Amino acid sequence: VVLEPDHPLLLECHLGASEPPLNVTWLRDGAVLSESQTVRPLPNGSLLISPSSTDGQAPAGVEGGYSCLSTSSTGALTSRALTLHLASLSRFLQDPEPQVVPVGGTARFECYVDGLPTPSITWEKDQAHLPSHTEPLEPARYISLPNGVLQILGVTKEDEGLYRCVAFNSARKRFSQEASLTVSLSQESEVVIVAPPRNSTVVMGRPAVMECMAQGEPKPFVSWSRQGKTQTLIYYTHICSLVYCNRLQVLLLTDLVISIWSSISLSFFSTFPTVFFSNSFCLAPPVILQPPEPVSLSRGNTARFVCNSSGDPPPALRWLKNGEPVQSNARVKTQNPGVLLINQLRLDDAGYYQCIAANSLGTACATAKLSVIVREGLPSPPRHVSAIPHSSTSALLTWDPPEHNSDQIIGFSVHYQCTTGSDHMEYQFAVNNDTTELHVKDLLPHSSYTFYVVAYSPMGASRPSQPVTVETLEDVPSASPQLSLLSTSPTDIRAMWLPMSPQLSRGAITRYRIDYRALEQVDHIYSVEVGGNETQVILRDLKPNQTYQLRIAAGTRAGFSQSSEWASHHTPNLTQVLFAPAELKVRAKMHSLHVTWQPPPNHTQITGYKLSWQELDGEEKPNEEKPLINERIQQIKLRKRVKHHEVTDLAPDQLYEVKVWAFNKQTEGYPAVWKGRTEKLTRDSLPPLPPISVRARANSSTSIWLHWEKPHFSNVRIINYTIRCSPAGIRNASLVSYYTSSSQEILMESLKPFTSYEIAVQSNGVDMSGPFSSTVEESTLPDRPSSPPLDMQLSALDSYSVLVIWRPPLEPNGVILTYWILYTGNISHPDHLWINLTHDGSVNSAEVQGLMSGTHYYFKMGACTEIGVGPYSPVKDVYTPPKKYGVYVKVFILFLHYCSKDWGLEDLEKKKEIKKLIVLFSIKLIKSNNEEMYDVKRFLFQIHGIPYYFPFIKISLF
Repeated sequence: VVLEPDHPLLLECHLGASEPPLNVTWLRDGAVLSESQTVRPLPNGSLLISPSSTDGQAPAGVEGGYSCLSTSSTGALTSRALTLHLASLSRFLQDPEPQVVPVGGTARFECYVDGLPTPSITWEKDQAHLPSHTEPLEPARYISLPNGVLQILGVTKEDEGLYRCVAFNSARKRFSQEASLTVSLSQESEVVIVAPPRNSTVVMGRPAVMECMAQGEPKPFVSWSRQGKTQTLIYYTHICSLVYCNRLQVLLLTDLVISIWSSISLSFFSTFPTVFFSNSFCLAPPVILQPPEPVSLSRGNTARFVCNSSGDPPPALRWLKNGEPVQSNARVKTQNPGVLLINQLRLDDAGYYQCIAANSLGTACATAKLSVIVREGLPSPPRHVSAIPHSSTSALLTWDPPEHNSDQIIGFSVHYQCTTGSDHMEYQFAVNNDTTELHVKDLLPHSSYTFYVVAYSPMGASRPSQPVTVETLEDVPSASPQLSLLSTSPTDIRAMWLPMSPQLSRGAITRYRIDYRALEQVDHIYSVEVGGNETQVILRDLKPNQTYQLRIAAGTRAGFSQSSEWASHHTPNLTQVLFAPAELKVRAKMHSLHVTWQPPPNHTQITGYKLSWQELDGEEKPNEEKPLINERIQQIKLRKRVKHHEVTDLAPDQLYEVKVWAFNKQTEGYPAVWKGRTEKLTRDSLPPLPPISVRARANSSTSIWLHWEKPHFSNVRIINYTIRCSPAGIRNASLVSYYTSSSQEILMESLKPFTSYEIAVQSNGVDMSGPFSSTVEESTLPDRPSSPPLDMQLSALDSYSVLVIWRPPLEPNGVILTYWILYTGNISHPDHLWINLTHDGSVNSAEVQGLMSGTHYYFKMGACTEIGVGPYSPVKDVYTPPKKYGVYVKVFILFLHYCSKDWGLEDLEKKKEIKKLIVLFSIKLIKSNNEEMYDVKRFLFQIHGIPYYFPFIKISLF
């Protein structure tokens, strides 16, 4: 609700109770509201809020969440919170920018301002209102969208001037900076998307505006589709023609249109359309679908309230009793979704129960009354209840029958719960009416339990007896600690361990026993005992360069646990190693560790120290493997003179391991090791809870839109949020990106296409940060490949074919569907004149056939995803060898011609030399691969200067 100037606000407190309210209390942000000049409670329970103070200024401290608490004889009711804001109008967060547009093109100005109530936006040219649209049969040229965008269609020279944005609401009126529009005489070039559609989040029932503006020559056509299907029932803000249909308005948005919209820009002469995607999110305030129903039951029964709600983001449910949050315990339990169970009803359970559903858009509330009936003639509660421990896992419970109506008892129920630790589940047993004791078994050792007894008659249950508490006896520990061993000198071993948890210790640890032996003398076992508050011991006077075995057992007053497995450790050689730093001490704080140490015995040989720390996942488990180590190990180098260091930015109540060791130019020494926990958070220093309902949506190939909700409860004021984003499965800290946002959404940009990211959000208070939320995973959309196929190699198979081999692109940005192989014999040709062959994206080689022999060919390649083809590889050339034929000659006629007289074959020997040989023959050509044969026409061939004695003729042609 917005408190506007000159408009007082009246808040009423009608909560729907059957009885009139006896007392009404108003609260602001959970605190009781005191009367002032601007806030005044009225006698009828209403609250009057004035829009200004006596000096005419806006009231201070009036903003916040208002609720009322109404009490009656039956109980109390609280209203849902109403958030009150003062009317405001911010300075312009985005001013229009100068535009240079060709004649006939489309100009676009945009401004953004924030305010309450939502400001109205108009536009001025040269400080005068833009002309209104008066021709009903012609499309408007000046289009002002509700989101602060001005479009000027069919720009002319008369449109030149200075444009500014005017925003106003009940708070004030503001003018943006002016931006010039320059109209050029040059024609538009290629088609471009000036304003791609953006993600939109709209409350259900309100209009949503999505914009997709394209311009260029030829004029592009913009169409809209929803989840890949062209929409037919769409309402447009303005007249839609072939060229100017570039904005989409969906009226009365419902949950049926929550989807991915895409705009398609397609030129009449374009081969590939340009597609842009945007997500439309429809938010809805909470609605109670199934309110809880009134319940009236006898004492001792179980009451069940059910409350179902809906909304987007999904609302969180909480329960109130008489205006106060319901505290879950052994009897009262909340179950999902929206179920409240109250076992063993008592008189003080009666009252009003409210189901509150809340999300970022508001709250919804439903109320039900619980009445507990007390019948006459019920037995009084059992008397003299007593519990004594019987062993470490059992106790004996006794009681006396009720003082009144004990003759009508038909049975008893025994109830108990553990008050030690975190498991407070209540257990119960039913026993006969002639039984007044119960041996309770399967309890936890050294744990406190609370018991009470209820008597039952045919009329109903009695009131519970007075509770009694008993502590079970101690037992021997169920396990033993795990040892960490190191040597600070060649003649000692330091054994360290962590304190045991109560579940494992099963009593107060009073002492530890450490057994050790030399590996060469396993029959000689030595023992050392230390107090139960110790976590380390140093074994001295050992032999250097020897292997020792150690084990440990923990003891309570009931005895020692079973010893751990033998752990081996080799003492260092006196002359070969650097000893561990001495007296390692760590003072643990909530977010830091203060580490101190002293130099090792041979400190003259060291150059400096190295210190590392790492978080251990989970608790250390005795007699099992070491706890898993977080891969993010941090290490620093320190100078020789440094003997302390503060490790900061740690998490509270976490298990850490710290190591310090000396080093020089030749080697590194033994580490001194510490393991322990940082301090727990105190109630006063609790950090803010992590955000909830974290949702991620891919916005483009390089961006992801992230939205989250504030935590429902927080004891500190949240000032901003930190977003952690890293490629999924990557543990390299250098690849983790961090963003900061003061709002509850952010567009993370500069991401890699077609990559899965893990995202978490953290709430930040003043000088403190909370834990990160649970991780959500989202992938960016695919894109064209950013790099061409790699290592393209060409080799001529023969005169007519070339083998092309390549490797996939380094940055495919999606699934490679096809490879494009382009080749030409003329490198000066433009791309569209190159011959284009496509091959399946799963292959990495291809044979290009049908080439010409003896020719230089030029090749280049590109990879294609569903979005389009990426860049082409560098041009490479290959030479196809010339033809190579075998020639077979069949002579049909052979004759001699000398001067003017013809000679026959029989006269061949009469002349010593033949001047000219004329051969008439036919040729059959066979390709070198012997695959095909061709008939060739006859040739007349003359050969001069052949000796007469030539025995035969062989002709070959290559």
